[in-house]
Amino acid sequence: MAGLKVYFAGSIRGGRADAALYKRIIEYIQKTDTVLTEHVGDLSLSKKEGSTPKGFSKGEKDVAIYLQDTGWLSDSDLVIAECTTPSLGVGYELAFAEKLGKPVHIFYNSTRTTLSAMLTGDKYFKIHPYKAEEEIYPAIDIILQR
Repeated sequence: MAGLKVYFAGSIRGGRADAALYKRIIEYIQKTDTVLTEHVGDLSLSKKEGSTPKGFSKGEKDVAIYLQDTGWLSDSDLVIAECTTPSLGVGYELAFAEKLGKPVHIFYNSTRTTLSAMLTGDKYFKIHPYKAEEEIYPAIDIILQR
């Protein structure tokens, strides 16, 4: 199943500690599929600026981000989220994707964090704990049916 539109979710305002990991995961997905949110892996993106679309006044920025991201979620075929760094926005995106009926795959480093019970207790989500980054990519291959 090539040519999927993937919504990749990762922390921006919640912290950019895993930005380099996001970049590697996004590049891996992009070998065969489209990542609608490739900016999440942008190493120059600060948590203050977020993914603000250009051309909006300060008061319009958060509305623009919301409309942009919910539009991408609606257009996506599935969601892959890296949730080691907690993020309110990512949590919202996951619930929004569930409401839309999009398949949602959540990755997290089990040596660094414990996921919220709101994620682990919701059987809708497919949870992928890992201890080493190398464990992520074979799981993505299965998700993307490579």
